[in-house]
Amino acid sequence: MLAPFLRTKSVLLLTGLAGVAVLGGAYIFQYGFGYQPCVLCLYQRLPWWITIGVACLGLSVARKRPGLLSVFTVLAGLVVLAGAALAGYHAGVEYAWWQGPAGCSSTVDMSSMTLEEMKKAIMATPVVRCDEAAWTLFGISMAGYNFLISLAAGLFAVVFGWRNRQA
Repeated sequence: MLAPFLRTKSVLLLTGLAGVAVLGGAYIFQYGFGYQPCVLCLYQRLPWWITIGVACLGLSVARKRPGLLSVFTVLAGLVVLAGAALAGYHAGVEYAWWQGPAGCSSTVDMSSMTLEEMKKAIMATPVVRCDEAAWTLFGISMAGYNFLISLAAGLFAVVFGWRNRQA
């Protein structure tokens, strides 16, 4: 009975630490290397913050109510999977698989505009666009890596937490 508890506790701890690592990497890119995040990049951070909170709450509650540990592990995994969906959406916008939000991308056809209309369109375009990857490694953007990490961590936490739930 103690072994599944410790393993589930470890998975919840690792899920929370994954959030710390991903957010740490994002902030290092932002403040250490000067890569400014777009709106979708900022939205992708929210599930990781929530996951860290769920993990901390779950680990503290598990001391008195060990039966709830798997619930918190599954919940953390579901939050991370929601983040994976958002990251996948953002990666698709960057790779031009689909259109991004109107206020985050440049979809203006300037071919028939006057100079004044072009100026207004340029000034209305966000400084950091969601449809341009600021950084890639092996052809995968930061949103793409966030998708892969979130998908793996989320599935791992959900499956592990579900299999080790208390009856």
